[in-house]
Amino acid sequence: MDTRAYKTAAPARARRRHESMVTITSEGHFSRTLAAARSGDEGAWRELYIELAPSVLGYLRVRGIPDFEDLGGEVFLQVVRDLPHFSGDERQFRAWVLSIARNRLIDERRRRARRPVESAPEEVLVSEGPVGDVEAEALAGLGMEDLLRLVAQLSPDQQDVLVLRLVADLTVEEVALAVGKRPGAVKALQRRGLLAIAKSMGDSQR
Repeated sequence: MDTRAYKTAAPARARRRHESMVTITSEGHFSRTLAAARSGDEGAWRELYIELAPSVLGYLRVRGIPDFEDLGGEVFLQVVRDLPHFSGDERQFRAWVLSIARNRLIDERRRRARRPVESAPEEVLVSEGPVGDVEAEALAGLGMEDLLRLVAQLSPDQQDVLVLRLVADLTVEEVALAVGKRPGAVKALQRRGLLAIAKSMGDSQR
C-alpha cells in the first residue's frame, strides 16, 4: 500500500452524522471491503483510508502533534499490520482505528518525555451524570485555530473525548470503546471540557 496517500486527506472540519455516510454504509458492504483489504486489494484499502483518514489526522492535529501527518501514516501502517487480529463491525472498526491513533499519540508524547497527567477515577466522572450534545453542537462551528487554542487548555482525557467527538465524529459509545472508558465517564468528561471551554471563552470576552 502506498503510504504517500496518507498525506492527501485534510482533517475533518465539521461533525458528520453517521446515517449520512456515503462510502462504507451497510454492514454487508463494510464486511466485503474489510475482507478485500485483508487480501491486499488496493481499492479496498483506499476506501477504508478515505473514510477514516480525516478523523485520524484531525484528531492528531487538534491534540497538538506538529507532524500529525507523519504520525497518521504510522497509525495506518499499524492498522495494516494488525488488521488480521481485528474482529467486529464498522462501528467497532472506527473505534479500533482511533484507539490506535490515541495509543500512538501517547507513545509519541512519552518519547518527548512529557510528564503524564493522572486521570480522574471513572466513578467520580460518572457521578456527575449524563450530558446532551447541545454544547458540542455549538462548538462544532469553531475554526480550527480557535479549537486548537481552546482544547489545548484541557486535561488529556477531556481533550481526547472532545476531539474524538467533534473532530473524529465518533459517537459517545465509539469514544468509550476507543479510550477504554464507560459511556457515562465519556459524557462526564465531555461536560467538564465544555464547561472549561465556556468559562475560558467568557473570561476572554470580559
